[in-house]
Amino acid sequence: MSTAAEHTTTEQSVPAREVPRSDTDRFMRRLLRLPEGNTSTAAEARSAFQKSLVFTTCRCLLMYIVLPFVLPAVGIARGVGPIVGIIIGLLAIVSIVYSIRRFWRADHSKRWHYTIFGTAIIVFLIWATIADTIRLFD
Repeated sequence: MSTAAEHTTTEQSVPAREVPRSDTDRFMRRLLRLPEGNTSTAAEARSAFQKSLVFTTCRCLLMYIVLPFVLPAVGIARGVGPIVGIIIGLLAIVSIVYSIRRFWRADHSKRWHYTIFGTAIIVFLIWATIADTIRLFD
């Protein structure tokens, strides 16, 4: 007769399930410096995505509505737009990269969609940061 302890398994004794990955998936995981396996959840990926959108939205609102129209109308914040744009743009880029990493860590089904979307926004933010830097020194 066997004991119950002989039939129980611990999480440590069960090997991690190997996820088959394409060459492009393995390349992206190396590029993003991610360990093998799912180390994040889909909910965490969505949360990171929402936070990165908040940064980008705040930047757009500040740069295209508040700084050029609202603050000058009341005589405040002349010339601070480029500095604020650079700071918020850099925070948005970091946030987007963080959320892309979360999508990949979770092996989210939409990781490629978000990677393309996030990369397009990063390209725009880099362009905007360069433009803000040029305006800062003009």
